[in-house]
Amino acid sequence: MSCRSGRPIRAMLAAFALAAVSLCTMPAFAAEDAVKIPPPAIDEKPAAGTETAVLAGGCFWGVQGVFQHVKGVTRAVSGYAGGSKDSAVYETVSSGRTGHAESVEITYDPSKITYGRLLQIYFSVAHNPTELNYQGPDRGTQYRSTIFAETPAQKKVAKAYIAQLGKTGAFGRPIVTTVETGKTFYPAEAYHQDFLERNPTYPYIVYNDLPKIGNLKSTFPDLFREKPILVMAQAAD
Repeated sequence: MSCRSGRPIRAMLAAFALAAVSLCTMPAFAAEDAVKIPPPAIDEKPAAGTETAVLAGGCFWGVQGVFQHVKGVTRAVSGYAGGSKDSAVYETVSSGRTGHAESVEITYDPSKITYGRLLQIYFSVAHNPTELNYQGPDRGTQYRSTIFAETPAQKKVAKAYIAQLGKTGAFGRPIVTTVETGKTFYPAEAYHQDFLERNPTYPYIVYNDLPKIGNLKSTFPDLFREKPILVMAQAAD
């Protein structure tokens, strides 16, 4: 099962009143369970204001959906990072040859949740960091596990945490998550925003992404918010 796009698929989804251009067939497996891991030993200190984090971990529908339910997060936008502005288009990124990864830009209040805690959720719940250039049913470098560090401090925290988790052996296999710097984030098309919340009965969402929301609630109850913060609702304000 994978997320794919094309004109015939758009027509099919329009017929079924689904606001997207991806076709997902029935998967052979559901989302994996959360992995309980310690928080990062090295983290940024709580601070005033807002900051952003850009994380890639497979299809952005699920990653966005997870962080929209995290307390302290004020915005989570699906998009692309790693490639050029001209190639930041879903059909082009889907070729796997643009350098882009499907990513989520997370705006958060560092006085309520730290960068390190966001990474803890990212590794534990949002994706599997041991899968090289794929996540579950989705294959290609556009689905790679990557942290796009925006500051030297973020890079330090991310690299230290990857090393820390590697020593614990919590995932049973080596962590393949990379840390990239100097990359620009480009928001994805409107039909990709809030996809999980708008299409909760879509087969791909049911089997791959809704379990992540349940895992977030059970694994991080102190950070879980029942009502998600939605991109389209904010745009309408």
